[in-house]
Amino acid sequence: MTGDRPAADRIPVTESWRRQARASCVRVVLADAGDKRAADAAQRLESEGLATPILVGDPAAFCSPAVRAEAEASPWSDRIDLGDPLHVAALMVAAGETDACVGGATRPTADVVRAALFCIGLAPGVETISSCFLLELPDGTPITFGDCGVVPEPDASQLASIAIASAATHEALVGERARVAMLSYSTKGSAAGPRVERVRAATEIVRRRAKSLAVDGELQFDAAWAPEVARMKAPASEVAGAANVFVFPDLDSGNIAYKITERLGGARAYGPLLQGAAGVMHDMSRGCDSDDIVAVALIAACQAVHRGSLASNHTAIPASVPVMDPSGSGAEARGGSR
Repeated sequence: MTGDRPAADRIPVTESWRRQARASCVRVVLADAGDKRAADAAQRLESEGLATPILVGDPAAFCSPAVRAEAEASPWSDRIDLGDPLHVAALMVAAGETDACVGGATRPTADVVRAALFCIGLAPGVETISSCFLLELPDGTPITFGDCGVVPEPDASQLASIAIASAATHEALVGERARVAMLSYSTKGSAAGPRVERVRAATEIVRRRAKSLAVDGELQFDAAWAPEVARMKAPASEVAGAANVFVFPDLDSGNIAYKITERLGGARAYGPLLQGAAGVMHDMSRGCDSDDIVAVALIAACQAVHRGSLASNHTAIPASVPVMDPSGSGAEARGGSR
């Protein structure tokens, strides 16, 4: 077990994102151009030198030959609508005409997930698109929760995929080594049952697929978070008592947990941040404001900058795993509610 978690004397994560974004001048397409919140966010991104915003209003104006070629090459070409700003914005990412996309301020999460899958596709070796939330606690400590917005009942393989993707997101956005807790109502055999076995199996899959990743499970939240509890329940664990990435066994628990952390714990929640696509694309809550759009655009910009190095952080997931059916996406949980 590691020692007590360090005091939060770091630069706030939002300031770190701003510094990275200013240094990179990333192109970010906003797919809600007809919405005043998106227009205000674009103005701020440009005036503050945080990104080069692109507002997709009339989709036809952005349907370049490269965009059309990406649409035709997609395995889901029959599901792509070149009259939909969200689809065109995602195709612009796939075509390299922009570095990242932020959308969903006027659309349900399922629309954003499907646009990412149809138009950008899955990253090599990735099993499913999932999501996580980056939460900044009142003392400035950043933690990551996954999945809180997309996969309702992940099997062991999908749970492992969520864990690896959430760890990569955390490392890219926070700049610290991920320590992943696979959460359950059991700690190291204190209880038994099919749901516990699924978390244990997922933990072993993560260890095989991402040998350099610090991961442990199954762990209850108190054992994962509190050093004094970890010393009693999991004294041999390098993650217990020091976890910064928390993987929940299903969408119910993940979505409830982030909202409790936000509303009762006073954390600032950023997300749902989509994971697993071959390019950077993020969703927004329909209840968001322009500040939220700016923040997620900054996150997207930072991830676009880190994109080249993320693939080498951990061993990739084998390409033979099944792909989630987008028509049955569970992306009904609205994230980022304010």
